[in-house]
Amino acid sequence: MAKLKTRSELRFILNGRDVALSDVAPDQTLLDWLRLSRSLKGSKEGCAEGDCGACTVLVGKLVAGKLVYESVNACIRFMGSLDATHVVTIEHLAGASDTLHPVQQAMVDFHGSQCGFCTPGFVMSLYALWMKSPDPSDAEIEKALQGNLCRCTGYEAIMRAARAISSYGKAAKDPLQAERKAVIARLTELQDGTRVEVGAGKDRFIVPADVDDFAKVLEAEPQATIVAGSTDVGLWVTKHMRDISPAVFIAGIEGLRTISEDKGVISIGAGVTYTEAFSLLAKRIPALGPLIDRIGGQQVRNMGTIGGNIANGSPIGDTPPPLIALDAKLTLRKGKKRRTISLEKFFIAYGKQDRQPGEFVEAVHVPIPEKGEKFAVYKITKRRDEDITATLGAFSLKLAKDGTVASIRIAYGGMAATPKRATAVEKALVGKPWTEATVEAAMAKYAEDFAPLTDMRATAEYRALAARNLLLRFYTETTGTRAPFQVSRYEAA
Repeated sequence: MAKLKTRSELRFILNGRDVALSDVAPDQTLLDWLRLSRSLKGSKEGCAEGDCGACTVLVGKLVAGKLVYESVNACIRFMGSLDATHVVTIEHLAGASDTLHPVQQAMVDFHGSQCGFCTPGFVMSLYALWMKSPDPSDAEIEKALQGNLCRCTGYEAIMRAARAISSYGKAAKDPLQAERKAVIARLTELQDGTRVEVGAGKDRFIVPADVDDFAKVLEAEPQATIVAGSTDVGLWVTKHMRDISPAVFIAGIEGLRTISEDKGVISIGAGVTYTEAFSLLAKRIPALGPLIDRIGGQQVRNMGTIGGNIANGSPIGDTPPPLIALDAKLTLRKGKKRRTISLEKFFIAYGKQDRQPGEFVEAVHVPIPEKGEKFAVYKITKRRDEDITATLGAFSLKLAKDGTVASIRIAYGGMAATPKRATAVEKALVGKPWTEATVEAAMAKYAEDFAPLTDMRATAEYRALAARNLLLRFYTETTGTRAPFQVSRYEAA
């Protein structure tokens, strides 16, 4: 067997030039490198946590042989994740003449910029949308701009600019479209099947060549930080100054970016992003579509992965509760050995998961609800567009022919130290008629399942009340009855 080749430099394309770097820290962000090392200062630092969008750039990658450009947050995107990609910044929009790019000209003419700090980020988000959908609907524009904040102009002027872009030029004639074949050829060359190791000793990062190589790397470095989308790990660095060395970047591993359906089960590789998973999940499990649309902004969904959301074990992770309610399974891998466990058993305690040293999440397997099965998920935040979850409830119900509850699975995030089922409430409902009286009686059992905390997101009393009312909402939606939301009747435990 031939020995795996290794190279000691990171290679990618920046705008129109090839880049090869052999001196890059594991925690160096793309934004810092652009501004400090390349003096490309159009991309701004606002929040340093992927919320404001001022740092938005595009990253092009090959997906099944096709070149896909997506908006990302440069402030939390690490350099180690960029091997064999094409990074496009606001500066690349400058043409040979003095004319502005169609996106920029539309923003000027429709007064979409005031102080200008956020404008480059808006332009790049609209640029990505325009190339994908030259005549977008208002809903598409709003979705593309979810991750961009403006506090000066307001959004109506920006919306008008977005609607008008194609009147200034054709997306098909944009330079990124014209040079697409050349970029595909170059990125194909960069995907040389080698392992990338930059740095020395503990202060280094590794980009495995494939899934098997990843397994070998993690066996040798079981304490390494695994970085997929960096939407969480990025904040460990920018907000908490944590050391993530040595780091293993897996976003580019094709074997972890597969999603398929077989025999009523959707299998999602650990490297599949929310954006990549959206189409199939929203089609086959419709309740998951609106939930994914509320996970951060478009830039976060383009980077973040479902596998990472699970593996990090956050008690307020958005995907574990609905997946637990659907009885999802996990494939864990260590070396060549794999094991499959129930997702709910993966979470043991706060910050502790059932994952051995050197073991990683390889895929999650999500059963599609059966005909007649009722499934819903509800996310509670202070604002609808906020990513900080107070509580999230997911419900999966099967009724018997006589109208009694044959089975029900209820899972919550934000109610305990881990994503957790409400087993006492479930037991109080199974075998009983699916009526308001039954649901009200079951609500009393929440105190046996949860003792929620008070934190910056919500008080314990609010969480307890919200959890009860989400069950009531699920009941009213599944029966078509009018919601008796007299919340004062359900005092918090």
